[in-house]
Amino acid sequence: MFFLRRNYQHPEFRIGALDALAVAPGLAAWGLMTGVAMMKSGMSTFEALLMGCIVFAGSSQLAAIPLLSAGAPMWVILATGFCVNLRFVVFSAHMRPYVMHLPLWQRLVTGYVTADLSYVMFTKRFPHHGGDAADLRAQQAYLAGNCGVNWVAWVGCSVLGVVLANFIPTNWGLGFAGILALLGILCSLASSQLRVVSAGVAGAAAVAAFALPFKLNILVAIAAAVALCLMLEQTAVANRDKV
Repeated sequence: MFFLRRNYQHPEFRIGALDALAVAPGLAAWGLMTGVAMMKSGMSTFEALLMGCIVFAGSSQLAAIPLLSAGAPMWVILATGFCVNLRFVVFSAHMRPYVMHLPLWQRLVTGYVTADLSYVMFTKRFPHHGGDAADLRAQQAYLAGNCGVNWVAWVGCSVLGVVLANFIPTNWGLGFAGILALLGILCSLASSQLRVVSAGVAGAAAVAAFALPFKLNILVAIAAAVALCLMLEQTAVANRDKV
């Protein structure tokens, strides 16, 4: 894969891969149970393998699986996946300055392999975009290493879950390990009062809106956190101007 081959010799590639390896066990367990869930839902082996290899989006897969099992209309399934993944619109807007120097096909590949954890780790290591050619190369190398490990852990274990579905009971609950991995990353990012407050608001909004269909509570949580942060930042700027 060119995305990996072009960057693997850069030191940042190894750093990105090691960062991803720290959370790979939780992600792998989540992927394993997603593969099992696909088979338990009544999907054929071919369909489950195809989804596991192509649809690199765990939350939307888990949202779509029960709808597929229930025979829901295709538009409902697509709308659910769309709503669950709307958070990536925010991620993409933030990532845009980092990748606009790349050709279109490389931006598309980067967008496909960049998931939640990769986005968080990348923006934590490179909080500011731009720089000279060396800086841009370092950013892409880190992202390639991180996303590569992330993709292999998820897809590999999803496929393993499909193959071993008859031997792995769903009540193992290994998917919770993926949630723990996300929480670990979240706590490591809570480095300021504003971030702590925004995380608390997002969590409260997600719980309050849990009953919404199509997992729209995720979108509500993101919108509430973003709106609050913008309001607090504008208030801080206005107070500084008065001083």
